[in-house]
Amino acid sequence: MSKKTVAVLFGGQSSEHEVSCVSATTIISNMNHDLYNVIIIGITKEGKWVKVSSVEDIKSGEWVKSKVNAIISPDATQKSVLFIEGNKVTPEKVDVVFPALHGMYGEDGTVQGLLELAKIPYVGCGVLSSAVSMDKLYTKTVVDTLGIRQAKYVPVYKKDLAQIERVVEKVENTLKYPVFIKPSNAGSSRGISKAKNKEELIKGLYLAVEHDRKILVEEGIVGRELECAVLGGNEPRASGVGEIIAAADFYDYDAKYNNNDSKTIIGPDLPGNATEVIREAAVRIFKAVDGYGLSRVDFFVESETGEVVFNEINTLPGFTSISMYPMLWEAKGIGKPQLVEKLIQLALARAEETGGDRNGQ
Repeated sequence: MSKKTVAVLFGGQSSEHEVSCVSATTIISNMNHDLYNVIIIGITKEGKWVKVSSVEDIKSGEWVKSKVNAIISPDATQKSVLFIEGNKVTPEKVDVVFPALHGMYGEDGTVQGLLELAKIPYVGCGVLSSAVSMDKLYTKTVVDTLGIRQAKYVPVYKKDLAQIERVVEKVENTLKYPVFIKPSNAGSSRGISKAKNKEELIKGLYLAVEHDRKILVEEGIVGRELECAVLGGNEPRASGVGEIIAAADFYDYDAKYNNNDSKTIIGPDLPGNATEVIREAAVRIFKAVDGYGLSRVDFFVESETGEVVFNEINTLPGFTSISMYPMLWEAKGIGKPQLVEKLIQLALARAEETGGDRNGQ
């Protein structure tokens, strides 16, 4: 049987560029190289696409110096990556793409749209589910229809900040301090802050607007932070539950990736039937946003009531050594090599089922 060619995309223009680089090394290192030829494509912070020679170049950072440009052709008859070096253009056929991209311009439906045009199978959620799940405000709108509890929230737009006192008044009339301020489209806790008073609220709004024109101000939930992994296609299943013990006041980017005191616990002891409530809700939310392949769904369990509260969904969760998604499946007996293989096979199965047309027509 001839090898299939898998193109791994990583890097990107989002604030999660560095995390994506680490995820890519994990994915490539756990891919079965007896079954697949691997093409590595890096996207610099400036948005330049280049051919990358090896995992070692990703780890060292040397990949950004590559002189070979890489372009995924949107021409559906080609299904190829075009490598450009000087005046020389070399096309190479691609069977499936594994986007190891997090955040904007990778997890938000943009890359997925390109791959749909090219009719190249790809790992993970489609255009609609990627876009809706990336946008916290629209995720809230979808989950509102499910009857699953989530934090109360006030939407704020960049233009509203011209009348900041009105924004503050609306927030204070709707929510109690402390509140969390989040960019609607940002990942890995970038641009998120906690406000205990008016001054911190205003500061947090201006921080969030650096990342997105839409902002979500949410009530603070006092409780434990839990995460659940979802895997599958038409019949997705949930993993067990993992708990985040944040080293900081909340699980921001620095606490997540730069503070060794942050901890994760797989299979924590939760009150009542909270574990099963989380697992069931994770699958329901995944289906509601038309998810496919993989997602990590995050929740709180309130300290006083033990009630489960939905937080957010991530359609391309981290694949680093400290990432919860692969850890949760490892606890279920699915190691990283099996997980990577399963995700690739799901991508190929979706393409076969739909005939390369996302609408199945």
